[in-house]
Amino acid sequence: MRKNKMLSLGLVIVLLLTIVSFSGCVPAGEETTGGFDWMLIVFLVVIFGLFYFLFIRPQRKRQKEHQQLVEELKRGDNVLTAGGIYGVIESISDDSIVVKVESGATIRVAKNSVALKRERSSSF
Repeated sequence: MRKNKMLSLGLVIVLLLTIVSFSGCVPAGEETTGGFDWMLIVFLVVIFGLFYFLFIRPQRKRQKEHQQLVEELKRGDNVLTAGGIYGVIESISDDSIVVKVESGATIRVAKNSVALKRERSSSF
């Protein structure tokens, strides 16, 4: 999916660069008045729009979803941390959680390191 987005972004940029480069071409013998080239402004606005919709907006959406996940954590939830540790939440504080792993050991990790909340299962 990400590769397709990058490919489509690259094609759009090449197309826009081609349009902008040929917009200044004038057949031989015709005079130009100088003036301001509005195509440059249009090009910059289109590029910013593409970056916003392809990169910035999806990243903000993922951040909001992760923040909501962290806020909804409670004791007893099965979680997976960003470091790949599976466990069950034993206790929660403002900025960290204590996770009980399969061996029975408990570890303290940052709240934001929780990558996802897993469905309940019979084993870890």
